[in-house]
Amino acid sequence: MKGTVVKSTGSNYEVRIDSDGTIIQCRIKGKMRTEDIKSTNPVAVGDFVDIEMESEDSSEGLICELLPRRNYVVRRASNLSKQTHVLAANVDQALLLVTINYPVTTPVFIDRFLASAEAFGVPVVIVFNKIDRYDSRHREELDNFKSIYSDMGYDVVEISAKYEQGLDKVKEFLKDKISVIAGHSGVGKSTLINRIEPGLNLRTDEISECNNSGKHTTTHAEMHAFSFGGYVIDTPGIRGFGITGIDDNEISHYFRDIFRISDACQYNNCTHRHEPGCAVKLAVEEGRLALSRYQSYINIVDASKSKYR
Repeated sequence: MKGTVVKSTGSNYEVRIDSDGTIIQCRIKGKMRTEDIKSTNPVAVGDFVDIEMESEDSSEGLICELLPRRNYVVRRASNLSKQTHVLAANVDQALLLVTINYPVTTPVFIDRFLASAEAFGVPVVIVFNKIDRYDSRHREELDNFKSIYSDMGYDVVEISAKYEQGLDKVKEFLKDKISVIAGHSGVGKSTLINRIEPGLNLRTDEISECNNSGKHTTTHAEMHAFSFGGYVIDTPGIRGFGITGIDDNEISHYFRDIFRISDACQYNNCTHRHEPGCAVKLAVEEGRLALSRYQSYINIVDASKSKYR
């Protein structure tokens, strides 16, 4: 039977059967080939799988084959023995939920996520949350971010999930699509989903006031259905986001703005660091390329060369 993984707790999975929508509790079959899968989780939420029942009278199944993925959202795993951790597979888009403060989402975190998503074919909508808490300095920073990412062609939305500001726009993006919501702990992922679909009643918690960082309230990835059409995959909060699976020489290809400007570089293999005639460095000097974007690019390249991302 073919189905879609809708929940993963590490070693146990829930699979929605394609033919009738039945949910089957599953585990991975012992003989399933996983040695070539370079991730901490060989099966992720959103994966298409083949399953078989454990026995004729059993209500539980075995995942016996992982079907090809059309895309996935991936980060470097904290487990150093593996290369990656797949957050979600076979999605139409990712909503990156970020906050200027409460807690802080840094530009390099945003840019690492965007580069990784670009590399693996996942469109991204950037959603700035908690605008109700922003003062004039935060507002200026938000406007700067919006200008940078909108100019690159990314959809950018600003909301207050707590006070339900801007949620209609988010629902337009979510309707009839399979979406993954990602971001730091404490940025309001579960709160946003609850406001859009109150019946789900996902657990939420306040961020720590002592260190202005979030607490993990989502402990596993799970797919939820929207009453207005579509599905959302809620993921655990990401404290750090390291990209992986991208060749060092190709990193600039996944920075839309840098890649576009690099056509004018003197050398085809320009690293945009020390070469003469570098159009990217000139664009930074002239204010045509945001310094934060260039710094993120350098940060990722340096991390790649040190094998720590």
